[in-house]
Amino acid sequence: MKKIYFLLIAFFTSTSLFATANHTKQVDINGTVLDEQRKPIDYATVGLFKSSDSSLVKTSMTTPEGKFSFPNIVAGTYYIKINMMGYQIYKGKSFVVATTAMNLPEILLIANSKTLNTVSIVATKPLLERKADKMVMNVENSAVAVGSSALEVLQRAPGVTVDQNDRISMQGKQGVLIMLDGKQTYMSQADVANLLRNMQSSEIETIELITNPSSKYDASGNSGIINIKTKRSKNGGANGSFVAGAAYGKNLRGNTGLNLNYRNKGVNVFGSYNFNKGTRSNIIDIDRISAGNATEPDTYFSQKGGDDRDFENNNFKVGADFFLNKNNTIGVLATGYLNSGLENAFNRTRIGKSFTQLDSTLHSNNTQKSSYRNFAYNLNYKSVLDTTGQEITADADYSRYNGRDNAELVNQYFFPDGSPVKPQGRLRNNSPSTIDIKAVKVDYVLPINKTTKFEAGVKSSWVETDNDLRAEEWRSNAWQNDVRRSNRFVYDENVNAVYSNFSKQFKNTSVQLGLRMEQTNSKGHLVTTNNVVERSYWDFFPTVYVQQTLSKNHQIGASYGRRIDRPSYDALNPFIYYLDQYTYNKGNPFLNPQYTNNYEVNYTLMQKYFLNIGYSVTDDAITEVILPDTEQKALFQTNENLQTQTVLSANLTVPVKIKKWWTINNNLNVFHMAFETPNLQGQALKTGQTSYQFRMQNSFIIMDGLTAEVNANYESPLTYGTLDLEERAFVDFGISKSIMKKKGTLRFAVSDVFDTNRTRLRSAFTGLNYNLYQKNETQLFRLNFTYRFGKNEIKPARRRSTGTEAEQGRMKN
Repeated sequence: MKKIYFLLIAFFTSTSLFATANHTKQVDINGTVLDEQRKPIDYATVGLFKSSDSSLVKTSMTTPEGKFSFPNIVAGTYYIKINMMGYQIYKGKSFVVATTAMNLPEILLIANSKTLNTVSIVATKPLLERKADKMVMNVENSAVAVGSSALEVLQRAPGVTVDQNDRISMQGKQGVLIMLDGKQTYMSQADVANLLRNMQSSEIETIELITNPSSKYDASGNSGIINIKTKRSKNGGANGSFVAGAAYGKNLRGNTGLNLNYRNKGVNVFGSYNFNKGTRSNIIDIDRISAGNATEPDTYFSQKGGDDRDFENNNFKVGADFFLNKNNTIGVLATGYLNSGLENAFNRTRIGKSFTQLDSTLHSNNTQKSSYRNFAYNLNYKSVLDTTGQEITADADYSRYNGRDNAELVNQYFFPDGSPVKPQGRLRNNSPSTIDIKAVKVDYVLPINKTTKFEAGVKSSWVETDNDLRAEEWRSNAWQNDVRRSNRFVYDENVNAVYSNFSKQFKNTSVQLGLRMEQTNSKGHLVTTNNVVERSYWDFFPTVYVQQTLSKNHQIGASYGRRIDRPSYDALNPFIYYLDQYTYNKGNPFLNPQYTNNYEVNYTLMQKYFLNIGYSVTDDAITEVILPDTEQKALFQTNENLQTQTVLSANLTVPVKIKKWWTINNNLNVFHMAFETPNLQGQALKTGQTSYQFRMQNSFIIMDGLTAEVNANYESPLTYGTLDLEERAFVDFGISKSIMKKKGTLRFAVSDVFDTNRTRLRSAFTGLNYNLYQKNETQLFRLNFTYRFGKNEIKPARRRSTGTEAEQGRMKN
């Protein structure tokens, strides 16, 4: 834990004592950090302290060659302190700085391994790390995350929830922007969920939770950004890893993957392939009452059903970074996936004048075969223009998505005695879809002086989507076009953006001001009816951040940011998809973008206790609603713009170290969420409720190479728009063992140990009466094996960082 304290203290106070001009004679202090094999250690944090009062003067990070430097140091007596994960903290002897540059002797760091009553405690990254602008979840060190999908891992992140329909919320708010390796996906909500569901945890290194992003990021995402960083080897030579695993709940699943990397002085080539296959099960029950009128009584529907989905997923990544010289790097990257599935859904709906008085039964069977293909390409360039840190980076991206769903729905009505009411009804859909995405961006960084930095950039993106629903109905012993449902929807969107950031570090205060301007052009074309919706608009998104160090143990900060959420492609798509004749989903092509003003205040105590208080107001809030179709006596799901959504939240992180081998990380998120709109299907809606989410993550070091985790999660009842959700709770367990001289790792995990993770909800919309129960296959027993192989070190001259790694390091500072 001391290591985390040191890193955070160093970050907040870096360079602050030398922010103003000093006319005293100044010199440079230089040094080199090596490990016990005399190999350079890169990215170690080096602190320069005054010997008189142990106050921090400056911090530095070691280069890939292990070197560090403190320029412009006034005469005096100092000492060096060095922190690096996996090594003991180094504190050197005092030395005197006079009037000439000083080159310190080589410094050796000792690997951090301590013995306590025959139990070996080896330093590892904590599951959660709090940094100045984000919370970082170290997935690769989690025993619980083993064998999980990225969507399941997200559900365990602090302040993040994933509902029964795979919608992602952060601190109670939907509208999260999902990024992969710092790049926007540009996919619809459904496609992002499908991508994350098919990505294995073995592919993920960290997940970054950014609640109030700076103007450098796209303005999308009213609740913030979740950046999923995939694994990429930093080691030299040829190396890699292999993973294989299996999981069992109600069905069997399996996964395997291979990661390869080669790195030398001039190039870094890397690639990965992951495969998983299995079956997922889901149960859904709905009891509802369709209100009658003066001449017709209420109608009662009791629906019980579920589905089994067979899936087969293939994900790959291949790329290379070419180090043209020490200041210029060019990289290429290709990623993609080939996924397929077969789903068999069944529903039995009892219909009558009460839940006990049966008039008829509807049997619905839906078979859907799907395939999804995505290929994405990236070309990137980075140039360091001078020794002050001035640099320019450029990216060009292209991706193409192809999806196809073929579904057939069979409906059959029966009288209570089992005889058919009418002939069987059959519907089928063939719905191909394509998404083309192009994007270019350029970023520039200019350090004006040691305490002042200017950043600027431009970006343009072009998205073209084409969704074609070809619906047919079985009539007169033949399939015939269903003109009521067949449709084609084409949506084009172009966003052009320019941003600037200015940051200044004073003695104990840091300030960052930013402004992003975005110009949007969109066109939605419902081809069948020739209905066109065009929009063109400019938006401005300012950001302000202030961070104040009150003392060694107390820091406070405040921030403001304006965000936008444009409707997702599937939300705009007006097609109707049936679960059965009385339950369906449809899009809304007339949705407007929503705008959010986010205000946050944060407080840090002793570098380990974190409190974040936020307030946000969203106009034209894009909200999923469930509403009645009174004409058809049906229930349907769609998206509407509600007038306002307000959220007041408080997020508290409290780590507790019970023993040296037992650490608990507690996270409490309390929020009040309210919705208000004057006209939703002819009536006013005003809902709101105070809710909370609590997560306790226990980490245990049992013995050398053997660790375990037990995580508990609780979510209180929540009102979201027209939905009243009941509480839910679940517990996860995992254990991990290093084997084969620590080149192999064996992990066993149980998700949802007591099988309690389920969803119950009812209507918060006046006049609509239903209760819904949904249970996914969440209780899974998982076993995974990972083996790492190859050369992990090369001689110092060949240790280089890629452009992406350097940029990430720059962001940390």
